[in-house]
Amino acid sequence: MKPTALKLLTAAVLAASTLATGTTLAAGVLTIGCREESTTFDPIKSAQNRDSWVFANVYDVLIRVDNSGTRLVPGLAESWKVSDDGLTYTFKIREAKFSDGSPLSAGDAAFSLLRIRDNPGSLWADSYKIIDKADAPDERTLVVTLKSKSVPFLSQLATANVSILSKKAMDAIGEDAYAQEPVTSGAFKVKEWLRGDRVILEKNPHFWEADKVSLDGVEWISIPDDNTRMLKVQAGELDSAIFVPFSRVDTLRKDPSLTIHIDPSTREDHLLINHEKGLLGQVEVREAIDLAIDKKALVDTVTFGHGDVAYSYIPKGALYHNANNLQRPFDPAKARELLKKAGAEGLKVNYVVNAGNEADEQIAVLVQKQLADVGITANLQKVDPTQSWQMLVDGDYDLSVMYWTNDVLDPDQKTTFVLGHDTNMNYMTRYHNDKVKDLVAAARVEIDPSKRKQIYQALQKQAKQDVHWIDLYYSPYINISRSNIQNFLQNPLGRFTLEETVKLQAGEKTAQN
Repeated sequence: MKPTALKLLTAAVLAASTLATGTTLAAGVLTIGCREESTTFDPIKSAQNRDSWVFANVYDVLIRVDNSGTRLVPGLAESWKVSDDGLTYTFKIREAKFSDGSPLSAGDAAFSLLRIRDNPGSLWADSYKIIDKADAPDERTLVVTLKSKSVPFLSQLATANVSILSKKAMDAIGEDAYAQEPVTSGAFKVKEWLRGDRVILEKNPHFWEADKVSLDGVEWISIPDDNTRMLKVQAGELDSAIFVPFSRVDTLRKDPSLTIHIDPSTREDHLLINHEKGLLGQVEVREAIDLAIDKKALVDTVTFGHGDVAYSYIPKGALYHNANNLQRPFDPAKARELLKKAGAEGLKVNYVVNAGNEADEQIAVLVQKQLADVGITANLQKVDPTQSWQMLVDGDYDLSVMYWTNDVLDPDQKTTFVLGHDTNMNYMTRYHNDKVKDLVAAARVEIDPSKRKQIYQALQKQAKQDVHWIDLYYSPYINISRSNIQNFLQNPLGRFTLEETVKLQAGEKTAQN
């Protein structure tokens, strides 16, 4: 993938340049059309991208990832140091406030870290069990002691799921109420949550970088149907939308009132398989399904040249990606042979499809036909995207296409979540391999880069051999905005940097450098 490079300007620089030419920037509310709706404002209890991207608007983290998606930079921790033995991390917490005006302290940071590790509802606990202690000797100092050295630890602090929450507010109202009406630490706060429709955010005046935020607010609006979202942006009813259908990119690019953003990503789409559903628990059956799917034809048909065939859960360009990982050929004859050997001839499966998602619906039709060619009947069950996640959690599916974008620089997070994690049943596939789980834990604490690389190479190889899921394709982020929206960026780890986004009044233009 070679996405178009976008020129990045901070809101502060843009404001200065426009003021110099006499052009005034409008504040205003940015409207964003998306497929899914929010499910919670408790960051430890969701693994949905829509939730994480909104979390990043309303919460701040100790350490951030820059816009290139390649470098860690200070967030609420303005600096940090690591002890010589690699076990103790000392963070200097900057002067900051929560959205209710109360001070944010090192105690809140310690509380947030221990909560994601210990809370029974945490989906991310395994990644933070490396923490032995988190203490706040004073208001501005956080000291975290690890049980053993951990290469990915700093990267893990940059994910929105370990956002800094207010201990005082949560103690006062309880975590259930906090998940609905949170006290926030980021650029925006929650004004209203209209379930099934939208989340309405407004600028947080207490945010420590509030002077750099141009927008008055943001509305994340749930519009599951791809075509409807695009029409609303074209008509000016929305300022922007995410998930532009591959089939619409070239046409929409011709409209001068619109901007198509093609940003580098860590996205991978894959076919999830429920290992606890009958014959799908046999590796021969899963391998047969993999062999029955013509990935090249699928990618060519669905992505219109914007995707590449995937062959590992670690995407191309990411740390420790195995470029030589197994790529099973399209081989219907061998698929039929394996199904016969496994006693799975005439297999019937329930395939859950996200309705309104053009790519997912196209994939489903193609896969259904290809599976039929080897004797597998796939019943397509179209459901609203807001329902499909819970169906995965409940195990109410056999097959379903989903996607993942990395939230952190290090491969540990995704690896833990999809291969070595009990809490979420390995991304709801129910895949289990004790050898793999041990390797995941070993990779987290291995300090030698070459040895760590070997472990991740082995993990990718074993996951492919076990057919933990079926890799389909890698693709860039493709979003759209009206031409008066500036700095609408999604970094490679998925975060929308809306604290830098600017909405111009009709007819206004940015100054040229």
